[in-house]
Order: sequence, then structure tokens, then C-alpha cells
Amino acid sequence: MPQVDSASFLTLHYRLSGPDGRAFITTFDGPPATLSLGMGELSPAIEQRLLGLEEGTHTTFDLPAGEAFGERQPEMVQWVARKLLNELGDPLEKYAVGDVVQFPTPDGLGQYAGTAVEVREDGAVRFDFNHPLAGQPVSFEVQLIGVL
Repeated sequence: MPQVDSASFLTLHYRLSGPDGRAFITTFDGPPATLSLGMGELSPAIEQRLLGLEEGTHTTFDLPAGEAFGERQPEMVQWVARKLLNELGDPLEKYAVGDVVQFPTPDGLGQYAGTAVEVREDGAVRFDFNHPLAGQPVSFEVQLIGVL
């Protein structure tokens, strides 16, 4: 049976759950995912646990707090002025607590997301740019369908 290595292309079902056991993301309800290891599609800690697994494996890994997505970093919670939000998106957009907003990276080649945690009267929004599961223990269930 083929085994996962650092350059594998995978077809798999997976479920990522937080400490309350609720699924943060799952593919078990639909078509399987396809991804290449080493491309940043999964956290390095999760990829490390997949190495050596054989095609057909169905298992669950528990990762301790902070290992999967790092520790929460208070400096990653920042105010963004309404003027900048207008420049980056729709000036008529209304933001609410809980909204997830995509921002371009400084080089313009990628994106990163922030979750709105507070909105001021002047339209400024405080975003949390930490991964929602940063600093928390997570559970990762995987069913390896194909390994290339």
C-alpha cells in the first residue's frame, strides 16, 4: 500500500474539531478533499502526523493546545480604520461582529483572513487575525482514500 511522504498528493476525508468536539471543518458530508503536502493547505503539525500512514487508514489525532495553529498572539488583534477598509473593498460594506474578511498580503500575491470582534461608531473594525483554533487543543480525524 502507498504511504504518505512529504511530497504526497492526497485524496482524503477529514474533520478538524475544537476542544468542544464540534467540527470546525469537515469533508465527511460531501466529496473528499484533494491536496498536496508541503503546500500549506494543512498545518505543519497535522502534516507531520500524516507522514508514514498507509492509503486506506482511518484514524484520529489529538493535538495539544497551540500545536496545530500556534498560540494566540494578542498583537494579532488590531484596529483597521474605515478609510483602509474602503480602499481594500466596498465603501458601502457594513461590518458586524463575527464577519470574516479577506485581506490582501502586502505583496498582493496572497490573502489572509481576520474575524471582526468589535465595530466602532466611526466605522473602524477591530479584527482578530489569529486562526480561530489558535491556542486550543484540536482533534483531526482523517480517512486516506488515495495516496500518490
